[in-house]
Amino acid sequence: MKELNPTAIAAGVRIFAHEVLGSTNAEALRLAGENERGPLWVITARQTAGRGRRGRTWISPPGNLYASLLLTDPAPSAVWPQLSFVAALAVHDAAITVAPHLKPQIALKWPNDLLLAGAKFAGILIEGSRSSGVGTVVIGIGVNCASHPGDMEYPAAHLAGVAPDRLLDALSATMLDRLAQWRSGEGFSAIRADWLARAARLGEELRVRLADREIIGRFETLDQAGGLVLRRADGSASTIAAGDVLLPAAASAVGAV
Repeated sequence: MKELNPTAIAAGVRIFAHEVLGSTNAEALRLAGENERGPLWVITARQTAGRGRRGRTWISPPGNLYASLLLTDPAPSAVWPQLSFVAALAVHDAAITVAPHLKPQIALKWPNDLLLAGAKFAGILIEGSRSSGVGTVVIGIGVNCASHPGDMEYPAAHLAGVAPDRLLDALSATMLDRLAQWRSGEGFSAIRADWLARAARLGEELRVRLADREIIGRFETLDQAGGLVLRRADGSASTIAAGDVLLPAAASAVGAV
């Protein structure tokens, strides 16, 4: 494993860069275990054991952005899940900074994906731990820049012409801005409002896969904790804390845009 310029800085945040890692999240957690303190970025050109939510594999060929931000004691642990929304906004901000022409096509998908023309181009994985009174949170971010996987259960896309290092430079700045807005959870109402303003299919019918069943309803809003609120056909409301929003079956994967 070759380390590249480990003292690099982006928007005042240290970067530990590698050619190959198993997982940037795993490496960031390892560094925290060796008493490194955030904020700091861990990035790699390629992952051999990239992971997404619920133990899924994150396919990680060269040319895309694989980055994890280590934060130390960012907030009480009860509000750590809110960082999915903070990070999604930061990735959205960074993407339209480097590719402003794509702004009309980019939207946020609950709880932690980003869509380009209705197809997934980025995902976020939040992992945290607390040891000896110190809280560690890692925000893992994967963005398809040069390519996207095929044969997936969902349509996928990539940001053609966007270099990972240029995107990271923008992301490091936008992440700090969004973390400042969040204010360790005190500013989540503003984060929630900004997220909803960029949400995919707000007001439309969604199908959501839960651990034991699927539920269908109109996407009404997010609750004050970030839960997905669906209005059922019988008029009742269901609030979902964890699940997978299923993209329309008719959607097809898009290539370079």
